[in-house]
Amino acid sequence: MASTIGNIGKIPELRKRILFTLLCLAVYRVGVFITTPGVNRAEMKNFISSGGSGSFLGLFNMFSGGALEQLSLFALGIMPYVSASIILQLLTVVVPTLERLSKEGEQGRRKINQYTRYGCVLISAVQSFFIATWLEGLGRGGAFGFSGAEVVVNPGWGFRLLTMISLTTGTAFIMWLGEQITERGIGNGISLIIFAGIVCDLPDAIAKLWSIQKTGDVSSLGILFIVALIVAVIATITFFERGHRRIPIQYAKRLVGRKVYGGQSTHLPLKINSAGVIPPIFASSILLFPAQIANMIDAPWMHQVAAVLQPGDWRYDFIYVLLIIFFCYFYTAVTFNPVDVADNLKKNNASIPGIRPGKKTAEFIDRVLTRITFAGALYISAICILPSLLQSKLNVPFYFGGTGLLIVVGVALDTVQQIESHLITRQYEGFTGPKGPRIRGRAVARPR
Repeated sequence: MASTIGNIGKIPELRKRILFTLLCLAVYRVGVFITTPGVNRAEMKNFISSGGSGSFLGLFNMFSGGALEQLSLFALGIMPYVSASIILQLLTVVVPTLERLSKEGEQGRRKINQYTRYGCVLISAVQSFFIATWLEGLGRGGAFGFSGAEVVVNPGWGFRLLTMISLTTGTAFIMWLGEQITERGIGNGISLIIFAGIVCDLPDAIAKLWSIQKTGDVSSLGILFIVALIVAVIATITFFERGHRRIPIQYAKRLVGRKVYGGQSTHLPLKINSAGVIPPIFASSILLFPAQIANMIDAPWMHQVAAVLQPGDWRYDFIYVLLIIFFCYFYTAVTFNPVDVADNLKKNNASIPGIRPGKKTAEFIDRVLTRITFAGALYISAICILPSLLQSKLNVPFYFGGTGLLIVVGVALDTVQQIESHLITRQYEGFTGPKGPRIRGRAVARPR
C-alpha cells in the first residue's frame, strides 16, 4: 500500500489532478464560512443547533456541509443542481426533443447539461427567496417560535433580493467547481463536494458523542454498540457495492486465413447496485425541496406537510423508501440498456450459453438485472432507514446516518477506482497489489 501511494506522485498527470481536486474542495470549504450579508451568524447557528441533527434542518445542513448554520453563500449546497438533474432526466423520458438530444452523443449531452444549469439557477432563485422570507420571521414569533434574537439585521425587499443574488451565485459557483473537478480533477465532482460536506463534520460528531458519554446520557456499552453499528454498516456497504452477478459469455470461433480466433469464455458483470449513491441523493433532494418550502411558510396546512416530511416520521421514511426504489430502477434503466448489450454481443459473435442471441438475450439480461436491482434497492433502503430508527430509539446525535455513510463509502470506493485506473493504465500496481482483486467501480462490462 505504501509503495502504491508513492507511485501516485510518480505520475505527473495524476498528481496534478489530485492536487487540483484538493484545491477545489479547499475553496469550497472556505466559502462555507462566508456569511450572507445582513444575517446574524451567531443566532442562525443557535437556531440550527436547537433543531438537532436528525431534524429536517439538520439533514439540510448536512448536505450543505454545515453552510446552512453559517447562512453562508453556499447555504443551498449542491442540491438545486441535483434537483435540476433529476427533472431533466425525467423529462428526457417523456419529451421527444430531449430524448433525441440525449441520443446525439457529446453535443446532445452538452445541450442537456446547459439546460440543467439553467434549471439549477431557477431552482436556487426560488429556494433563496423562501429562505429570505423565512429568515425574517425567525426571532419574531414566526413559524418556528424561535425565542432568540432576530436573525436578519435589516429585513425588507433589499435583504430578500440580496439574499437571492448571493445564494444563487453561491450555488452556481459550487456547480462550476463540481464540473471542474469532473473535467480536470479526479472525477465525480458533484459527489465529491457532497462527500466533503459530510466528512468535514466528523471530528465535531465524535466530540459530541464523547461529551454525551462523559455526562452519562449514554453508557459506555451504548457507545460501543454505536461504534460497532457504524463498522457493520460500512462493511455491509462495501460488500454490496462490490458485489455483482456474473453472466457467462461465450465467443464463437472465427477462421481468418489459416488461423482460428475467438472461442474464449468471459463474463458480463451486473452490479447489485448499478445506480450507486444516486438513489439516496435523488430521493433526499426530492424530499428536501418541498420540505424546505413547507417549513418556511407560516400556514396551518403547510405545518402539516412539514410534519409529514420531517425525518424520523414513518410517513417520511415510507416515501423515502419508495423514492429510493424508484430511482434505483430509473437510473439503472437510464445507464444500462439490455437491448444495446445484446446487439453488441451479437455483433461480436458472442452469446450467453443456453440463450438465443438477439431479443432472447436482451430479455434474459433484463430479467436478471430487474431481480438484482430489487435486491440492491432493498439494501440501500435498509441502510438509509435503519440508522435513523436507531437514532430515535437511542436518542443520540448519530450524525452519520445511513444516507451519509452510503454516500461517503460509495464516493470513496469510486475515487479509489479512478486513481487505480490511472495507475494500472501506466503499468503501476493498484491499491490491492498485483495479485489482489481490483476495486470495482460503476462499470457494467469488463473490457476485453
